[in-house]
Amino acid sequence: MDITVKELKEKMANEDGFILIDVRESYEHADFNIGGNLIPLGDIPAAMGDLEEYKDSEIIVYCRSGRRSANAQAFLQQNGFKNVRNLIGGMLDWEDTFGRNT
Repeated sequence: MDITVKELKEKMANEDGFILIDVRESYEHADFNIGGNLIPLGDIPAAMGDLEEYKDSEIIVYCRSGRRSANAQAFLQQNGFKNVRNLIGGMLDWEDTFGRNT
């Protein structure tokens, strides 16, 4: 199941328990981020050991537009992660909706 930027912003404001992962590259993360843990898409397979403890947790993945994070979502789901959500529209939609505010 995917999530919109408005739903994510609300979850952040409510401090709901979830894991937020930015699958963009480090230069994109450095330019603007909303507080997610940086694990570039290409590094996700190598990070599986670190992520294992979150298999049953809600994980929200995001990127620039939602495409790379959709790939990360599919990969995590194929590896047994049960509740992975992709941020629809990614940081482009976030900036269109909220500017660079978190």
